[in-house]
Amino acid sequence: MNISNESIVKDLTILREKNPLVHNITNYVVMNFTANILLASGASPVMAHAIEEVEDMVSIASALVINIGTLSPPWVESMIKAGKAAAKKGIPVILDPVGVGATPYRTDTAKKIIDECDITVIRGNASEILSLRDSSAGSKGVDSMHSIDTAENAAVAMANELNITVAVTGDIDLVTDGTGIVRIQNGHPLMGKVTGTGCSASAITAAFAAINDDALAATAAALTCFGIAGELASKHAEGPGTFTTALIDALYNLSTDDINRLASITIQERRDI
Repeated sequence: MNISNESIVKDLTILREKNPLVHNITNYVVMNFTANILLASGASPVMAHAIEEVEDMVSIASALVINIGTLSPPWVESMIKAGKAAAKKGIPVILDPVGVGATPYRTDTAKKIIDECDITVIRGNASEILSLRDSSAGSKGVDSMHSIDTAENAAVAMANELNITVAVTGDIDLVTDGTGIVRIQNGHPLMGKVTGTGCSASAITAAFAAINDDALAATAAALTCFGIAGELASKHAEGPGTFTTALIDALYNLSTDDINRLASITIQERRDI
């Protein structure tokens, strides 16, 4: 498990050099903010959900994000079609199961995407991850009602069963591939006061996964950089509005020194559950 300040700096440098195209099938609420976060990180975003073009868009992309925040049957069809095309091309697919547990349709859709697509990383809050394992866990829309620790066993079990990486984000982020657990203690409470930071965490994860085949390391690097940017942005913000702009700027200006000074990561080897 090669995760260190040095490896994170290396991934960020490669990301900025390669400028990978990240195809997002995401929700109306976050499109602009997510695109700006990807640009600030060094990636190139495209938002395309029409079923007539998703396969063509995937063919030129380096990663795919499937975000179920604003669902409709045509979008679900496009998501699955794009996911299958991504599997054929061999590019990473990041699933953001927004609001899973809030309604049966939302939960069933997320499970259908998992069943029919070759998912690389699932990134959600604690309630969303728990609800994917147990629909009775419930959620209150897109907000989490559960702690990261509560979702740990579910995340590890899901990672093992599906042979994927699972990221649970919150006050402390937890990333696991079933054989290791990484905790990231970077970020700021204002990140939870801005619509789209969770969705942006999934998008930036896709950007890092596009340049690093190790999904666990890529996800940990992405969330560490995003969390550090949140900490730096908080120093220039008067509230959620100014924080939004400051977050984009902080991510764009993120330096090697910032990562070396502020990265807070702990790694735990596999344990029985």
